[in-house]
Amino acid sequence: MTAEDWLDLKCHASMHSQAVHSIQALARRSAGDELWVSFRLDGDFSKILIPVADKPRINVDLWRHTCFEAFIALEGQPAYHEFNFAPSGEWCIYAFRGYRDGGPLADETIRPYMAISSNENQLELDAVVRLDRLSAAHPQVPIRIGLSAVIEASDGFSYWALRHPAGKPDFHKPDGFALLINPPSPAR
Repeated sequence: MTAEDWLDLKCHASMHSQAVHSIQALARRSAGDELWVSFRLDGDFSKILIPVADKPRINVDLWRHTCFEAFIALEGQPAYHEFNFAPSGEWCIYAFRGYRDGGPLADETIRPYMAISSNENQLELDAVVRLDRLSAAHPQVPIRIGLSAVIEASDGFSYWALRHPAGKPDFHKPDGFALLINPPSPAR
């Protein structure tokens, strides 16, 4: 799977949300060292719990409420980063050496740029991640991306992803990093 257009996130088969109509995501690399990710949530916002806007800051518990997530791994490597983006403007970045082996990074220099817009039944969140801040290799090589969302609604939680590995919802499994994005071609 490659990123060309908006891609549909799928709700995990073990749950259902009547509040969420659809979630789409888009990921692309810039000619520089940036990864652009966008999420579009359509639904009944009288039932979806959206975190209240706050000042941009690190918050390690974003996944406990409505948030969007991007998992980034170098192709063929077990190490990966997890980015959490909340509609409140809060964010968090985690570094893992392998499956769930790691933790949060309290480093403001890798803070993503975020823009959030919404209307009565759609919310869009755009984020820009500087790949060169993750490592010198990230801008140079293919990366595997997992795009996902945790949605808290009056009818409970639902978990959305491009690809759900077998079993219970778990965005950390490498099988869920379904999107391959190559580095931009060098300018001629």
